[in-house]
Amino acid sequence: MSSRPLVEINSIGLRALVSALGVADTARFLHQYGPGRGDYTAERDELLGDPGFEDAIAWVQKRSGEP
Repeated sequence: MSSRPLVEINSIGLRALVSALGVADTARFLHQYGPGRGDYTAERDELLGDPGFEDAIAWVQKRSGEP
């Protein structure tokens, strides 16, 4: 099986999205996958710290109501 060039795949995919969603919703959909802002890793570490495995299990159990 031969692979298509990426530019062709992008073109076909974009046409499929526009056909299924329309131009405006296609733009909204694609906008979700932009580069974003900030530093996710630093923000996550600030919020969560560096929990160990046991801490993570305890957090899940607490949230799920398990003993």
